[in-house]
Amino acid sequence: MKPEQIKLVKKTWKILMGINPKIIGDAFYSKLFTDHPAIRKLFPSDMNQQYIKLVDMLTSIIMNLDHLESVSEEIIAMSNRHTGYGVKPAHYEMVGSALLWTLQKGLGAEWSDDIENAWIACYQSLADTMIQNN
Repeated sequence: MKPEQIKLVKKTWKILMGINPKIIGDAFYSKLFTDHPAIRKLFPSDMNQQYIKLVDMLTSIIMNLDHLESVSEEIIAMSNRHTGYGVKPAHYEMVGSALLWTLQKGLGAEWSDDIENAWIACYQSLADTMIQNN
């Protein structure tokens, strides 16, 4: 990622942190499950904890974008857990699409092409790392 993309991702995530994590999680997973209903079986029936885990994980990664090596073990462990849950490489594109949709809805008028491109670069970097460690 380019330094300006890292700044945009961090700046926009701080804005989104003003929204209740359960609302962000519900929006994200609702979009994911609506677009890809078969994925639903990979998740627990009670999603409340999952909403918090999603936001906590993203926060940890985003706050360390300048030096991802500091969270590389966390990313690899997450990749291993996801593989154990049955997550396949093709699922990452579905998740990325739902994440971008959620971010766009959360930021509303703040959303721009530059912000979208920054988040695409961020997510692609994360997804590539996770897929490589499957």
